[in-house]
Amino acid sequence: MAGSLFDQLKKSGLVNEHKAKQIKKEKYQQSKQLKNKKDVEAENDAAKRVAEAARLKAEKDRLLNLERQQQQAERAKQAELKQILQSNQLKGFGGEITFHFADGKQVKTLQVNPTTHQRLVSGKVRIARLDGAYMLIPDTAVEKVERRDPRILIPFADKDNSISQEEQDYYAKFEIPDDLIW
Repeated sequence: MAGSLFDQLKKSGLVNEHKAKQIKKEKYQQSKQLKNKKDVEAENDAAKRVAEAARLKAEKDRLLNLERQQQQAERAKQAELKQILQSNQLKGFGGEITFHFADGKQVKTLQVNPTTHQRLVSGKVRIARLDGAYMLIPDTAVEKVERRDPRILIPFADKDNSISQEEQDYYAKFEIPDDLIW
């Protein structure tokens, strides 16, 4: 039994030369189609990966652009706020009266004149904190500042709610002298 299977089948008469060429041609075409199919699948797979990578890059770029726009809007808002504070700040309020106010957990002081002190007490002037410095602004500018960033403004001292209304009425009998400044 020497030779290939094809030679053995040819000798036995089961296969002729024409039929063998036809089978060989079909086999070649099938392998070629299979190879083309694999190439097309590989190209489709590569195209899908490229499309997915492009989609991910576009999403990443969109998020990065959105973040930049938010940062730019925040910087613009801060610049606008700074400009409002600087253009509306009171000048020449210095004087001999010490005005104490609470900034967070710290008590700060400002030296003010009697007119400014009265306006601070009545709420017609507010204290604003910008870049570690304090400035006084009139109530007309307060509304503009509150719309942009209310954290800049130093809040008024709240009433003590730990004391009942009855006790508050009792203490209301005792007038606080006008010259008492804390």
